[in-house]
Amino acid sequence: MTELVLPSHTNALGSIFGGVLMSWIDIAAAIAAGKHARSTVVTASIDALHFIQPIRLGHVVELKASVNYAGKTSMEVGVRVDSENTVTGERVHNASAYLTFVALGPDGKPKAVPEISPVSDSEKRRNNAAKQRRASRVQLAEALKAQERGK
Repeated sequence: MTELVLPSHTNALGSIFGGVLMSWIDIAAAIAAGKHARSTVVTASIDALHFIQPIRLGHVVELKASVNYAGKTSMEVGVRVDSENTVTGERVHNASAYLTFVALGPDGKPKAVPEISPVSDSEKRRNNAAKQRRASRVQLAEALKAQERGK
């Protein structure tokens, strides 16, 4: 997905608002998840979002999204954000994010999604890392539930 940073997207420093970039990330990730699931998808969580470099007014932003892992009804989507100063040609890595989406059937309930079959070394690396992040999310959720029960 490609976007141009316009004045309405920027703060007083001339860099993009974090919320605007978050919106673009969510849209790019939703497109990737929806294409994989071949259904409507909803954002369940944003696991991590790391702002690395500011994005400036007038720069072109490229968002690359990929489904890294698919469970029964949910998917982890990674999004990489790069920008380019079209005057100088300089390209910068600006942000990375991981989001979880749930596929919905016509009844609005979660539905099964196709498995991921990583082929390239890069796909295998992203899939393995996504499995580790999922295990961490599950472990954290269980710890929080146990803590809540102990109150």
